[in-house]
Amino acid sequence: MGERKGTNKYYPPDFDPAKHGSLNGYHKTHALRERARKLSQGILIIRFEMPYNIWCDGCKNHIGMGVRYNAEKKKVGNYYTTPIYRFRMKCHLCVNYIEMQTDPATCDYLIVSGASRKEERWDMAENEQILTTERAEKEKLETDAMFKLDHGGQDKEKLKKALPSLSEIQDYQSSKKDDFQLNSSLRRKFRTEKKVRAEQEEKDNSVRMRTNLSIPLLPEKEEDKKLAALLTYQAPDSYEDKQHSKRKEIASRSWFNSASATPGTAAGSLLHKLGLQGKEAAVAKALGSSPGSLIRKRSGGLGTKKRTMRHHRSQEVKP
Repeated sequence: MGERKGTNKYYPPDFDPAKHGSLNGYHKTHALRERARKLSQGILIIRFEMPYNIWCDGCKNHIGMGVRYNAEKKKVGNYYTTPIYRFRMKCHLCVNYIEMQTDPATCDYLIVSGASRKEERWDMAENEQILTTERAEKEKLETDAMFKLDHGGQDKEKLKKALPSLSEIQDYQSSKKDDFQLNSSLRRKFRTEKKVRAEQEEKDNSVRMRTNLSIPLLPEKEEDKKLAALLTYQAPDSYEDKQHSKRKEIASRSWFNSASATPGTAAGSLLHKLGLQGKEAAVAKALGSSPGSLIRKRSGGLGTKKRTMRHHRSQEVKP
């Protein structure tokens, strides 16, 4: 934790700047920790990424571009003022060491030992590509007039060689060129796509209004259609359907309360005792009233008659 000790800025009482120099010197650590263990030899441990595909010479295995290693980095020279660095790393599949170094002249990496490169390069001159001008050639063009004149003559010769091919390409393009036809086909294609987009937008708007959505809808896919075909939906009943079902239920059930005439209820037991259950039902049906109301009326009449008889008996008993 040397880097943290240096960052904390705590200076112990026995710290001497002349003796220790810094907090890292006092703690006898380096800010880069284990990466700087060979710094006295001019070597720094870094994380190196393989720049291209190679084969290891030790195990003959393929190592892909982008594989990372802990490599020892050191300076081995200069290209003008640009330093040249060499990297030494151990193969992760065997004990073989691979050494590579930078090549500022070609903006590339060179394999020094331990591996062979998978050749995936090509010659730009053979492919008739535009070559980059070397630094020495560029300086000579700026300072040497005769060399510049010769260079211009070479460019003209290259142009003469390329003129027949360029002329053939231009003639072929002019023979196939028809501005009116191209414009017509382009406008026709645009009108068709515009009509399709308008129809799709109208469908999407109707779906959004029905489902109360405010987000844009994505185009349909075959997977969505298959998934939708597997789903089943049950639409809720409308208000008219619910009213119709209620009326049908009311019309199909009995007019009378089934619980009032059952033997288990109070009214049913009273009718059973009086032996008038069937008769009361017929009378109630004729009069348009329930059997319970008739029972209450009859029971009320019997009670009045009993009270009258008790009153007469009490009068006879009195002297």
